[in-house]
Amino acid sequence: MERLNQTSSVSEFILLGLSSRPEDQKPLFSLFLIIYLVTITGNVLIILAIRSDPQLHTPMYFFLSFLSFIDICFSTTVVPRMLVNFLSEKKTISYAGCLTQMYFTYALGNTDSYLLSAMAFDRYVAICDPFHYVTIMSRRPCVLLVAFCSLPHLHSLLHILLLNQLTFCDSNVVHHFFCDINPLLKLSCSSIFVNDLTIKTEGLVFWVTPFLCIVFSYVQILVAVLRIPSAAGKRKAFSTCGSHLTVVILFYGSIFYVYLQPLSSYTVQDRVATLVYTVLSSMLNPFIYSLRNKDMKRGLGKLMGRRKS
Repeated sequence: MERLNQTSSVSEFILLGLSSRPEDQKPLFSLFLIIYLVTITGNVLIILAIRSDPQLHTPMYFFLSFLSFIDICFSTTVVPRMLVNFLSEKKTISYAGCLTQMYFTYALGNTDSYLLSAMAFDRYVAICDPFHYVTIMSRRPCVLLVAFCSLPHLHSLLHILLLNQLTFCDSNVVHHFFCDINPLLKLSCSSIFVNDLTIKTEGLVFWVTPFLCIVFSYVQILVAVLRIPSAAGKRKAFSTCGSHLTVVILFYGSIFYVYLQPLSSYTVQDRVATLVYTVLSSMLNPFIYSLRNKDMKRGLGKLMGRRKS
C-alpha cells in the first residue's frame, strides 16, 4: 500500500523534447515526419526487393531484411510520439506508456545490435572460410541466429522491472524526447544503486558482447584480406563489408558516447547523440546498403520496374 501511495504522485511524465521554443515545433514536426516517412519507405523497399529477387536469397540479405524490419519497428517506437508532442501543448506520456516505450526501445535497439553481429559473422565466414560458407550459413543456422537476436527482450524486461521499483515523488519532467533510462534515473528520489550497478554490469555485457564479436570478425577479415595477392581481390573483399562497417560505426559510436559515461554527466548533447541511433541510423541504413551494393541496386531496380509494369 505504501508503495502505491509513493508512486501515485507521478502518474505521467512530461517529455521536453528537442526544443521548448514554440516557434521550433512545426519545423521540427515537418523534419521528423519526412525522416519517418523516408525510414518506412526505404526499409520496406529493402524488404520487398530481397523477397522478390531470388538472387538476393542469401544469408547476408536474409539478415538485412530482418534488420530493415527491426529498424521500422525501432523508429515507430520513438518518432510517432515525438510528432504528437511537437504539435501538442501538453507533452505528456503516462507512466505505463513511458515504461512500455522504454521496453521496446531497448529491446529493439539491442536486437539491432545482435543482428549487426550476426551480419559480421556472415561476412567473416564468407571471406575467411568461403569453401564451407554454404554449409555453415545454411538456412537452419541463419534462423537460429535470428532467434538468438530476440534474447535482448529479457535484458530490456529486467531494466523495466528494476525501474518500476523506484519512487518518483518530485519532478516528472524528462529532459529528453523519449523515455530513456538515464533521464528517468535522475528523477528518482529513491536509491538507484541497483539500477546503476545493473547497467554497468549486465547492461554493459549485453551491449559490448556483440560489439566485441564484430571487432573479432573484422580483425580476422582484415588479416584474410591482407593475404590476398591482387589489389582487385582486396577491393572486392572490402566492398562486401564497407556498408556493414559504416552502419556499425554509426550505431555503436553514438551508443557508446551516450551510455559509457557517468549518470551525473548526462547533458543536452547526449540527447542529440541519441537521435543518431534511434532515428537517423534507421533512416540511413537503406541508403548505405543500397547505394554501395550493386546486387541491392539491381534488386531495387527490378522491384521498381515490376511496379511500373
